[in-house]
This record gives sequence, structure tokens and C-alpha cells, in this order.
Amino acid sequence: MLLDTASLYFRAYFGVPDSVRAPDGTPVNAVRGLLEFIDRLVKDHRPDELVACMDADWRPQWRVDLIPSYKAHRVAQVREGGPDEEEVPDTLSPQVPIIEAVLDALGIARVGVAGYEADDVIGTFTGRAKGPVDIVTGDRDLYQLVDDARGVRVLYPLKGVGTLQLTDETWLRGKYGVDGRGYADLATLRGDPSDGLPGVPGIGEKTAAKLLAAFGDLAGIVAAVGDPKAKLTPSQRLRLDEARPYLAVAPTVVRVAEDVPLPDVDTALPRAPRDGETLEALAHRWGLGGSLQRLLTTLGAPPA
Repeated sequence: MLLDTASLYFRAYFGVPDSVRAPDGTPVNAVRGLLEFIDRLVKDHRPDELVACMDADWRPQWRVDLIPSYKAHRVAQVREGGPDEEEVPDTLSPQVPIIEAVLDALGIARVGVAGYEADDVIGTFTGRAKGPVDIVTGDRDLYQLVDDARGVRVLYPLKGVGTLQLTDETWLRGKYGVDGRGYADLATLRGDPSDGLPGVPGIGEKTAAKLLAAFGDLAGIVAAVGDPKAKLTPSQRLRLDEARPYLAVAPTVVRVAEDVPLPDVDTALPRAPRDGETLEALAHRWGLGGSLQRLLTTLGAPPA
């Protein structure tokens, strides 16, 4: 099980009241909410391995070099020589180091790699996995990794993590008319304002799906633009032709990297805390109470 950790703690932050605070008054709603999420996921799915995948760089320069608008609207501060600072609610940022410390003390593998987003870490772990993979994320970009043959699916939270949309290729075809690999091409054509991806003007989701059904993939569509016999409307041909510079670079931006240099970590689901003393101190300082205790009980329970 691979967690898109930032996606989940953002959901926890907005889903749990900020009246949930530590003894010193610091909000810990994202911390406690994430612990509750992990508890429910482990309880319901009993993964053998669990990795909290992190954004070491939420807006990698190599993506920005290709498409400068990539996530540009979410930049709070430009940093020379380092990752730009993302716009994050004031009371969430201080909770991230607490989340990291608690995960480390629990012994839950936590992986972020400089120059890459959590999506890329997830993509690389998925590619290397020898068995089924469940990816837990509120980010549809990761639908591109869904692969029925390999048992890779996305668990998309609809309401917390108690109600999950189990996204497999059957669901994807019913919703978008594409499989996992086709979803990245669909996203490239359609664009995504939330990520600053312009897409091809005039090519929406339904048109993109029809073009992919007709020509197979993005390369097939681009080839069709230069083929006068290809069944494209004049408007589609013109718009796709004008978008060639974008279509030449966008797939590299949209597709998750699958060659991230992952560190050597123990991904086994811990049955007991790695550092009980530190965990106890964190629990006391930040008032993690029942949220942490329930997770510890679940982790210590024998596999079903």
C-alpha cells in the first residue's frame, strides 16, 4: 500500500476541525486525522507493506522547464536554488514535521526523493512491486498507474478513507473510456487547471477519449494530424497542429517518473513502534491520544 501522504493530510486538515489541538494550543487536526486514516486503511485492507510517499519537491524544476505554468498558481514564494514554497494553510505547515516524526517513530516507511514528487515515488515503487499494489490518493493523476494485469488499483477517498472508490481498469473505461496508460494521454489532451496544464484548446475530456479510441494513443493522434485521410474535423486538425509544441513536452510532465532513485527502506508494515520512547514523548507533547492508540492497537493485531 502506497500513500500519497500530502493528499491525505490535506484531506485530514480540511476534514477534522482545527479545534483539535495539542496541550499547548497548537492545531494537530491534520496529524490526528492522518493517523485515523492510516488506522482505517490498515484495518480494512491489511497490507503487508506500507509506504508513506512524500513530496520532497512538489514542483520539480525539470517539469517547470518543460511547461513553465506547471503548478505556478500555487507558488507562495520563489526560492533561488531550491524548491519553491507551496501555498499551504498557515496552521497546516507546522504539522508536517510532527507527522514525519510520528511516522518515523512508528516505523512506517517514509520516502521522499529530492527533485521528485510523491507521485513519482509512487510510480517507481509500483513499477518495482512484485505483487498487487493499492495506491491511496485523492489525486486522479495516479489513475495512469492502474493495471488490472498486475493488480494495481487506486483507492480514491470519497469521504475520509472509510468510503473509497476502488479504481480499476473496468471503472476507468466506464468513466473515461481509457485504461490506465491511456489516462495520462487523456489528461495531456484535456489539460488540468489545478496543475497549470493548458491542454489542447477545444479538446475536452469526451473529445480526447474519442480521439484516443480512434487513433490508439497520443502518438497516433499526432501522426493523424499529418495524414489527410485521417478522420479528424478541420477544427480538431488545426487545434492539434497548433498544439504540437505543447504535445511534444507535456507527456514527460504528465507521466509519473518510474526511475526515481529510491533509498533502501524497510517497507514491511510495523507490528510495534520502531522507537517507543520517542513515540510516547510525541504523543504526550502533541496530545495524540486515542488516534495514535487505535493505530497502535491495529498494527499489533495479528493478520486476519
